[in-house]
Amino acid sequence: MKNQIKLGIWKSSSNYWKLLPYIYDYWPTIVKALTCTLVFTIFWPILAWLMGEMAGYIGRGDVGAITQLAGLAAIIFLIKGTVQYGQDTLMAKAALTIALDLRKQVYSHLQRLHISYFENSKTGDLSYRITEDIDRTGEVINKFFHQFVPCILQLIVVLGYMVYLNWQLTLATMIVAPLLALLIGWFGELLLSFSHQSQHRISNLSALITEVFNGIRIVQAFAAEEYQVSQFSVEAEQNRQAKYMAEKVKALQFVVVGFLEAMSVVFLFFLGGWQISQGNLTGEGFISYVTGVALLIDPISLTTSNYSEFKQGEASCDRVFELLTIQPLVIEKPDAISLPPVEGKVEYRNVCFSYYPEKPILKNLNLLVNSGEIIAFVGVSGAGKTTLVNLLPRFYDPQSGKILIDGINIQDVTLKTLRRQIGIVPQEVTLFSGTILQNIAFGRVDYKIDSVEAAAKVANAHQFIIKLPKGYQTWVGERGVNLSGGQRQRIAIARAVLENPRILILDEATSSLDYESESLVQEALERLMEGRTVFIIAHRLATVRRANRILVMENGEILESGTHTELLEKGELYTRLYQKQFS
Repeated sequence: MKNQIKLGIWKSSSNYWKLLPYIYDYWPTIVKALTCTLVFTIFWPILAWLMGEMAGYIGRGDVGAITQLAGLAAIIFLIKGTVQYGQDTLMAKAALTIALDLRKQVYSHLQRLHISYFENSKTGDLSYRITEDIDRTGEVINKFFHQFVPCILQLIVVLGYMVYLNWQLTLATMIVAPLLALLIGWFGELLLSFSHQSQHRISNLSALITEVFNGIRIVQAFAAEEYQVSQFSVEAEQNRQAKYMAEKVKALQFVVVGFLEAMSVVFLFFLGGWQISQGNLTGEGFISYVTGVALLIDPISLTTSNYSEFKQGEASCDRVFELLTIQPLVIEKPDAISLPPVEGKVEYRNVCFSYYPEKPILKNLNLLVNSGEIIAFVGVSGAGKTTLVNLLPRFYDPQSGKILIDGINIQDVTLKTLRRQIGIVPQEVTLFSGTILQNIAFGRVDYKIDSVEAAAKVANAHQFIIKLPKGYQTWVGERGVNLSGGQRQRIAIARAVLENPRILILDEATSSLDYESESLVQEALERLMEGRTVFIIAHRLATVRRANRILVMENGEILESGTHTELLEKGELYTRLYQKQFS
């Protein structure tokens, strides 16, 4: 049933329909809330009737009857308040849970997207969609069931009572309804347009803030504070203008709709007086009728307001489901197997890869790396070194050819079991907000503190960690800014040691360190590489010299292969690179 709903609504023009599967999951709670709403709504015509009856007894001075009706009104208000509480809390619970489910699904979906998507996306924009846009979508769901549906039911029930009292008067007062509906629809489309603009602007603003704060050292180093403030001011002003236009439309809507409502009331009194003069309506009946009209003002106003907010929220809903339509480029097969513990033999067979069809990066590349072999890749920037090693953990998939580990095609195994057996120590280390312990054990829930400490000792990190104020429980600031480059590198190495991978990828981890830090990191790397298959993107001579084999790459092809001494003796491309980069 749920799958049918999903397939059917996905083709709808409005993304609001895509929320139905999420709403369907919580239908018992929503049904309970709507039951409370129905009970709540039934009391409105009873209250209108009571007002008319009470007006008649007040005119006759019947205190006893007035007291009885007042007591009945108190009981009705008590029951109405109770069911209203049930309606409000149940709908809030359902709406917040739906928003939570949607947020978790979007976040999980983003985790599976290809790396190039994040390289070309704005972090601030993604953060805004996952937080503010989903919150607004949840508010729309809440208001729809909490306010919009009760208002519509109240309109139906009270209008039915008014028709019962005097259908001619009701028909005459409803002439203005189609005009109101057209105006509300027109204003709603305007609001949707301006809301799209506003959401786009606020996302740009959020992205700019994230980008600048991440690079605040560069901003201050280049004395670019005033430039960044001017950029921020431009984005903030554009966001203000878009929001202001939306507020102007809403203000105009309330004025126009309010004027029509007021004129309807004036017209109502004129017609009511005429109906009483014709004997078609009593004075008490007219009081009850006017009470019914008064009971319509609030739901009409809320319906108008909610429709405006729904149109604004539709922009957020569009932006959320836009993320879910993006498909990952690297897809795990439905029948993928778990990769068994590997020895570390790696083979590239006729691998071709390009980020853009017109610009190939790897051209029919073939490479066999034996278990335990240390391979170093050298070459100018853009030669394809990083791309080649990024294909191994399937950050990307080649357009043709295949990659095998111990004779098993990596596209036939699950991503988790593949990546768990490949350790990566990047040149630019990424640390996350949390403790040092959590950063070393990143991604693991089954670690032991003794194992973490042992990994840190192998990585030459234990000594500096225990000297910190809280040792392994020391909090690491965002991106590890309160640690030195060498310390961050050693934590990254400890993270790889704890994972105990058979295959290791090193994007030369010592290229930007001072001599002392480089010595400690290099010693840790020596321990880490022992007995493993290692792929190194080389920038330093020390790393190149200890490799079992050096591969010289140019324009996506391996042009030379051999040891450091063998390649120097040839006096070809490697020799020129060595003289230019390493000597």
